Amino acid sequence: MTNNEILRRIQHALNLKNLQIMKAFEQADATVAHDLVSNWLKDESEKSCVKMKDKELATFLNGFINLKRGKKDGEQPKPEVALTNNMIFMKLRIALNMKAEDVLDVLEVVGVSLSKYEIGAYFRKPNNKNFKECEDQLLCDFLNGVQFTQRPESEEFTG
Repeated sequence: MTNNEILRRIQHALNLKNLQIMKAFEQADATVAHDLVSNWLKDESEKSCVKMKDKELATFLNGFINLKRGKKDGEQPKPEVALTNNMIFMKLRIALNMKAEDVLDVLEVVGVSLSKYEIGAYFRKPNNKNFKECEDQLLCDFLNGVQFTQRPESEEFTG
């Protein structure tokens, strides 16, 4: 999945407006123009679509955590230059204030059944022997589950 697709899925799952996305960037001490957000959210087939870099998505996710959970005092976390699905999954889990059980419940809604041990493997450090790489499909399933639980009126899945 591209960063643009991930941002679109987050926007759709949580019914975020462009101004809310811009506010998340502000929470990470960054400023983005409304036009840029609009261009990130466009389909990749459109000429005016702008490819979102890992650092930009990481900045959004860091700001989204601050927006949802409150900004901590002091220096803000530096956005990662290279993102993995595991990092994105972890940042979304933190922003949405979910424990492992909550993640399992969200995944269960879309028919994905994992154990608490299995889900924990996705949130471990890559050098841990029990670390498991998060595939695009699991991230999609999680975002679909979030959409279904956060926006119950939305009956269609985007995956």
